[in-house]
Amino acid sequence: MSFSVFERVENLLNQRGVIFTALRHVPVFTSEEAACVRGTPLASGAKALVCKVDAGFLMFVLPADRKLDGRSVRRQKGRRKLRFASTVEVARLTGLTPGAIPPFGSLFGLPTLCDRRLANNEAINFNAGDHGVSISLRYADYLLVEQPELVEFSV
Repeated sequence: MSFSVFERVENLLNQRGVIFTALRHVPVFTSEEAACVRGTPLASGAKALVCKVDAGFLMFVLPADRKLDGRSVRRQKGRRKLRFASTVEVARLTGLTPGAIPPFGSLFGLPTLCDRRLANNEAINFNAGDHGVSISLRYADYLLVEQPELVEFSV
């Protein structure tokens, strides 16, 4: 039996005993729309970006009100090339479209790097495999479950 990405996130969180809230809403396609429909601050959105870095792929998670600073990533990690994954690459790696990706690279075999600024939020919010489903949970619980590498890479 194949589980949806939402079911996989839900199972992961339940297995770890994490308290979370799932919200079904109209489909949203920007971080601003998501914050509005959730009734949450834009900065609490955990934006998950899949990028090709040199020969491999990584997931970057950052506050939704910030942008990825590729130059900073390349400098800090000693990498030469960095670009956003194409829609085709995202679909191949995650089975999803950009904007629906939850911040759990581990679900897709991707190393996860999280911007330290996301810690400014007690709770984070993100789309969970669908543009019409969001999850909210404590940032501390996210760290416990995903154990991402913490770096500063947003502007």
